[in-house]
Amino acid sequence: MEPDFLANSMAQALGQGDTATLRELVANMHPADLANSVLERTPRQVWQVLVLLPAEARAEVFGYLPTELQVELARIISRKQLADIVFNMSSDERADLFNSMDTDQREALLPGLAQAERDDLIRLAAHEEGTAGAIMTSDYATLTTDMTAYTAIEALRREAPDKETIYQAYVIDEQRQLLGTVSLRDLILAPPQTPIRDIMKLDVIYANLDDPQEEIASKIAYYDLIALPIIGHDNKLVGIVTYDDAMDVAEAEATEDFHKTATVGKLESSVREASFGLLYRKRVFWLVLLVFGNLFSGAGIAYFEDTITAYVGLVFFLPLLVGSAGNAGSQAATLMVRALATGDVMLKDWGYMLGRELLVASALGLTMALAVSGIGAMRGGGELALVVSMTMMIVVVAGSLIGMSLPFVLSQMRLDPATASAPLVATIADAVGVLVYFSIATTVLQQIAA
Repeated sequence: MEPDFLANSMAQALGQGDTATLRELVANMHPADLANSVLERTPRQVWQVLVLLPAEARAEVFGYLPTELQVELARIISRKQLADIVFNMSSDERADLFNSMDTDQREALLPGLAQAERDDLIRLAAHEEGTAGAIMTSDYATLTTDMTAYTAIEALRREAPDKETIYQAYVIDEQRQLLGTVSLRDLILAPPQTPIRDIMKLDVIYANLDDPQEEIASKIAYYDLIALPIIGHDNKLVGIVTYDDAMDVAEAEATEDFHKTATVGKLESSVREASFGLLYRKRVFWLVLLVFGNLFSGAGIAYFEDTITAYVGLVFFLPLLVGSAGNAGSQAATLMVRALATGDVMLKDWGYMLGRELLVASALGLTMALAVSGIGAMRGGGELALVVSMTMMIVVVAGSLIGMSLPFVLSQMRLDPATASAPLVATIADAVGVLVYFSIATTVLQQIAA
């Protein structure tokens, strides 16, 4: 069934109190689709749906819900109901929920959990946000070197219901030091009595507990891993980050970079759930700052007031020229911000990239200059065509070099290159465009007049 149809059917059944239809709907829906279909409903209506599911399925659907809605649900259900859900959630998801709760909710939840789950939850929730520890799970499969392929498969069969993944198992010693990894595929293909030490891979790709989460996601993508083991400060295996959690991190980082390129601060929730006040606070700073940045363009226009008065036709081309400078700069900045973020370009590449951008921008500027020269000739003759063409060539090159260089400068200053956003680059390019345009116009037109 289509998601929209499912959501409409769910809304209709909830409105009519049709429990039988609700049971039929939830029984045939994927957990992600079910979670998406109740997003428009109130927390109490969402709970009406969740109680129709078995405990494990309920926790799975709960994990797909936005964190804000999870917290709202935690407020309206009983301590036992919440503890049952948390018990059946993956360890990383329950830690995220725990960190989003207020103090009273945390104190109400912890007594309802078994000691093992409670200790694990507190330990995972204590890791700094944005690090590997904050997104890892402790539900991983381990093996020892004294096992054979047969006994390892039997062990994985017993552990499977409680583990995030068994497709990759981790071989450890008595001190939980990571010795190697072994895939389920290799275990199945190996003769039953083959020792684990003969099957496992020793060159383990791993990360440290405090590594930034974006590095974790990049490493998983680069090495095509199902999961990445995380090593603690004592060099012991403490958790894993699975590929699906890495995808969530990559999506969140990409969203944050998109927001920054529009000079919007990081949103702690989705745009749909964000409050009026939050959206205002995240957007107002840069908008006000860019207003003052645009004063430089205004000052440039005021400085060349006599030129503008004498050659009014120049005003016609002003938006076109400064807009082209900003557009070229925004293109270059976007390419460089993304290249730096993915590691495609490093700070040491600045000289090479600058030289290549100069060539590309010159070709672009020449093409655009030829495109506007005819319009300049029609509006004001050959003199104006010359001014407009020269300006277009220079501002496109200048805008491109500014847009390409600013991310490098910010990276060198240990700042996020994503803040070299389109509005910021466009504002700088506008001011440069105004100064270049009227400087050329003043020089060329006055010499011709003389």
